[in-house]
Amino acid sequence: MGGTERWEVAPDAGRPEGRACSHLDLIEQSGAPGAAPATGCQGCAPHAARWVRLRQCVTCGYVGCCDSSPGRHAYGHHARSGHPVAVSLAPDEDWAWCFPDEVFLVRARPDAADPPTGGARY
Repeated sequence: MGGTERWEVAPDAGRPEGRACSHLDLIEQSGAPGAAPATGCQGCAPHAARWVRLRQCVTCGYVGCCDSSPGRHAYGHHARSGHPVAVSLAPDEDWAWCFPDEVFLVRARPDAADPPTGGARY
């Protein structure tokens, strides 16, 4: 990771306007996520457990499984460490999640008329 790509809070039709993220600087400084490791979730791997999707902590690079996985290791890492933002490593997803602010983050659009770039599952 490492770069200066701009990110923004994704529009959310189910919540009022004006949602903000106080941690955008962390993801912008970290740049693009790394590739998903062959071993998968760092919490599941030692137990040969299965996971659904992988998330990477932008603060330290920890790779954990998503909330749809039995272990919920990405959230568990946030709860233990306080690291606020995880980015999706799924190839069809291009977004991040800020745990404390409870918002999706997507790459900033060069033109506000363009649709968000969150990928198929965003």
